Amino acid sequence: MTDARITEVVDAGTVTSLAARRERLGAHLVPGGLDVVVHAPHATQVQVCLLDVAAGGLRERRYWLVPGTHGRWSGHVPGVVAGQRYGLRVHGPWDIAHGYRHNPSKLLLDPYARAVTGGVDLVPQIYGGVVDEHLEPVSDEPDGRDSAPYVPHGVVVAEPEVVEHRPRLWWSETVIYEAHVKGLTMQLPGVPEELRGTYAGLAHPATIAHLQGLGITAVELLPIFAKATEPALRRRGAVNYWGYNTLAFFAPEPSYATAAARAAGPAAVIEEVRAMVESLHEAGLEVLLDVVYNHTAEGGVDGPMLSWRGLDNAGYYLHTTSTHGRYLDVTGTGNSVDFRSQHAVAMAIDSMRYWVERIGVDGFRLDLAVTLGRNGTEFDPRHPLLVAMAIDPVLAGVKQIAEPWDVGPHGWRTGQFAAPMAEWNDRFRDVTRSFWLSDVASMRSGGQGQDLRDLATRLAGSADLFAHTGIPGGRGPTSSVNYVTAHDGFTLADLTSYDVKHNWRNGEDNRDGSDNNHSYNHGAEGPTEDAEIQTARRRSIRALLGTLLVSAGTPMLTAGDEIGRTQNGNNNAYARDDASVWVDWNTEPWQQDLLATTTHLLALRREHLALRTDRYMTFTSGAYDWSALVAWFDGNGSAMELDVWHDADQRILQMLRHPPEPGAAQALVLFNGTLAEADVPLAGPHDVSLVWDSAWERPGPAGPVRPPGSAVRIVPLSMQIYLSGPLP
Repeated sequence: MTDARITEVVDAGTVTSLAARRERLGAHLVPGGLDVVVHAPHATQVQVCLLDVAAGGLRERRYWLVPGTHGRWSGHVPGVVAGQRYGLRVHGPWDIAHGYRHNPSKLLLDPYARAVTGGVDLVPQIYGGVVDEHLEPVSDEPDGRDSAPYVPHGVVVAEPEVVEHRPRLWWSETVIYEAHVKGLTMQLPGVPEELRGTYAGLAHPATIAHLQGLGITAVELLPIFAKATEPALRRRGAVNYWGYNTLAFFAPEPSYATAAARAAGPAAVIEEVRAMVESLHEAGLEVLLDVVYNHTAEGGVDGPMLSWRGLDNAGYYLHTTSTHGRYLDVTGTGNSVDFRSQHAVAMAIDSMRYWVERIGVDGFRLDLAVTLGRNGTEFDPRHPLLVAMAIDPVLAGVKQIAEPWDVGPHGWRTGQFAAPMAEWNDRFRDVTRSFWLSDVASMRSGGQGQDLRDLATRLAGSADLFAHTGIPGGRGPTSSVNYVTAHDGFTLADLTSYDVKHNWRNGEDNRDGSDNNHSYNHGAEGPTEDAEIQTARRRSIRALLGTLLVSAGTPMLTAGDEIGRTQNGNNNAYARDDASVWVDWNTEPWQQDLLATTTHLLALRREHLALRTDRYMTFTSGAYDWSALVAWFDGNGSAMELDVWHDADQRILQMLRHPPEPGAAQALVLFNGTLAEADVPLAGPHDVSLVWDSAWERPGPAGPVRPPGSAVRIVPLSMQIYLSGPLP
């Protein structure tokens, strides 16, 4: 609304008190109008403003809310119906040294708004203090220009019905597929042009057919909360494609809806999201949301005033001192939500409940989850927010996954969250990459790789991280979300094609993105016509996938890795929104073979309990018997001895996995991390058949039955999976 202006302002007086009603934060339709409740504890006055688009600008009706207890302001506005735009204006002290930043000239978005319309125009008017044309602060005084034409507005909508039915899959059955709503379907054949890149496109039969055929069970969507692009990105013509910059915790991002839904209004956008979830549920797939509660789109202390900053800056944001003059940034985004505040805790809990009950989602991946458990600078795994999530009657029944780090003091906390939280396992990522890639690069240049201890620990479910609670077995291996790639970092194909990042297109002089990738280009940086290098890269991709899908834990794949998607060496493609980051579904024969391989591996995992154990040990005769589920053997078929575990030159390992139920097939997995082929005597008590070899370009039929001790040949840098018993 850059060219809009306020054409008429009406002081509509004071609204009716809600003293006799249950106070629900936000704006809710009730018979006869709208109930509004706002948390603004240091305000002197609060107005709810109804906005109507008029010729040449906006007409605004301002209603004075009634002060109540505990810092809440409320009132009933008669005659309001669904579709009404609204915002808030908050009067109060302006004392930035002590954290007070009330400015009634700035229209604020209701933090509880269920829908938003309009975007953020990067103009001086949206800042609470005075800034120059470059948006740099020039005065400590409040800016008196009205921001209403330049900021998003909340939209009143009816509350959706409660979603009753969902798949409710066990963790042991779960395979996560991380995807971007837009990037997944923008180029997917079979999805109509008008649905590509949308919620409806993700729900289209062509998309669902791919997901079902692949064999995943849960789609984890990068953020779909309403978002804003950071000013720094806007100034260089970039966008926040990933969406990790939340504008509203209850409202879906409108730009992912179809043009038809956007034209029909915010209620239609919400229904498109609900229909997407319902369609995925009908296909047996769960929907997990990557959610960003750790910070907001308002940025640093000198950023724009869009919502929380103008309502309760001192309460919502983490500050360096008790005077609240400066922010303590533990997220790297300029601000961090302060979850010592019960109001911040309540907002996050209310938001998650809404998305579960009213939209139907099945769980959350919590971005920078350490921030959610901070008491200032200290992390507490039993923080009130984390405890509330664990015991809440709505949230306790859905999947919860922590990204177990932030950038604040002592921010790396992998394995330190409490049940029932699962966690992204970055140790699994790094060890797996190292064994198959960076160790190999070292060995080929005359060095050596690591020994087998850490690899075996990750294969067995990372008990060092997840088995240390007072409950036998701890949280169990399924609490480890195992991954080799994610949205943040190289794709699987790029891991095997680039030694270093190539992020020049991001506009940050290649300074952004991680330099610790554990990748290996196999002898040429980027694309190459060398057939030997291409073959080696494909074999490494398959070994990485195979390791992921035979490991105890909950595996996560990144969308497009199943077909060898590339980002041309960009390992931080957050600011791109073009074909360079969308999944390219035009596949070459090797990519079709890779899809068949991924599908085959997922089918093996799904069909054989030995490949997806959900516990570390069994309890028998009063003692814990670790060998009941896993046993280890060396390249000679002998039980692993201590010296072999510690010998970096010994890089052949056999893992024997027993099923948790009698009568099911045992799995024997061979790993050859050396540069030479080897003849390995098969360990274990049973006859086995080869069901997959990472040397295969495409899966083949099961091999002949082989008795224990028979020697099999395994090529360099590869792995094999054998199963006992009758095979399908």
